[in-house]
Amino acid sequence: YKELNIHAYNFANNRVPGATDADAGYWRDVGTIDAYWAASMDLISVTPSFNAYNYEWPILTAHEEHPPAKFVFADSKSNRMGIATDSLVSPGCIISGGHIDRCVLSPKVRINSFSTVSESILFDGVEVGRKARLKRVIVDKLVQIPPGVSIGYDEQEDLARGITISEGGVRVVPQDIKF
Repeated sequence: YKELNIHAYNFANNRVPGATDADAGYWRDVGTIDAYWAASMDLISVTPSFNAYNYEWPILTAHEEHPPAKFVFADSKSNRMGIATDSLVSPGCIISGGHIDRCVLSPKVRINSFSTVSESILFDGVEVGRKARLKRVIVDKLVQIPPGVSIGYDEQEDLARGITISEGGVRVVPQDIKF
């Protein structure tokens, strides 16, 4: 270990550069589905408890290079519009005629035409088919939601598919789901 250059930052005795009084001492338990979902939804609030936009203390992560997020189709007559509101949309995402509201999208997510996704977290490479509807859902990476499927609207239907439902009603779609 003598060859390694290790640095530690004492958060108890030092202030994070650029932090406000509201940011000081931020800590959140994300040990349950509901807690994880709530922490993610907090990130998209107007004034989140954790400021991911503190440029004096950047969050440095390893990531693949992707093109910017893209929003396509603007046909208001047929309501085929690529729209995202109150959401975090990662690079490589394509919102292709669908609507997302209050969502956190990981890289390479695709939302297809006439689909709606609200209050949800979608991991890398998820594809939501045309006219699908998701509400309060966490979708594992690489899951393909078929066209026309609704998740988060009918508890019995979701349970029959093998979807986990938290105490707070958040649905979790596992990677190995079969539709």
